Amino acid sequence: MKQFVVYTRVSTKRQGDSGLGLEAQERDVALYLENYADEPHEVIGSFCDIDSGSKSDRPELRKAIDQAKQTGATLLVAKLDRLSRSVAFIATMMEDKKLNLTVATMPHADKFQLHIYAALAQQEREFISTRTKAALAAAKARGVKLGGARPNNDARHAAVKVLADQNASKVSKFIKDNRASGRSYRYIAEQLNQLSVSTAKGGNWFASTVRNYDLRVS
Repeated sequence: MKQFVVYTRVSTKRQGDSGLGLEAQERDVALYLENYADEPHEVIGSFCDIDSGSKSDRPELRKAIDQAKQTGATLLVAKLDRLSRSVAFIATMMEDKKLNLTVATMPHADKFQLHIYAALAQQEREFISTRTKAALAAAKARGVKLGGARPNNDARHAAVKVLADQNASKVSKFIKDNRASGRSYRYIAEQLNQLSVSTAKGGNWFASTVRNYDLRVS
């Protein structure tokens, strides 16, 4: 019988308490098990961390990996970035011959393909960081005074607004088409996350985020 160890992760305690993010991950895992997993199969363990994806030393992830390796089960995650945002960490996992890994939203991807996807995702995050710095530099060139990292810093807000406007224009048609079809903001957020489309800040989408973008381009 095929065995799985399920691992999920959310970034903040608020997300963990509210179920934001977890529900989508659990749905994707369930869809994979129902439509792609060998029959019969069973889930022998389930672990969840509330921590940043940039951290590799997460207690529940370590437990999940250990159980998967000890039992020969497959470690199953909803999305690759739930496992880690570090290409180096993912590469190390791919090289571990004792660990079997499956990503629910990429059911047919092998380890080599997952490694490539992780590298591309890191490039995208680095580009977003570069774009943010460029927007800040442009704000400074316009004469906006750049101060410390205060919440009300005008330059930072100006840069974020520029990026938000740019991202809004990119996804506006997708949002408008789905809204016209009667889709909820929550549904649209889940679709954008599945497509690995990042927000202006490089984060995940939530119903409130989609609504704000929709209002921005209305």
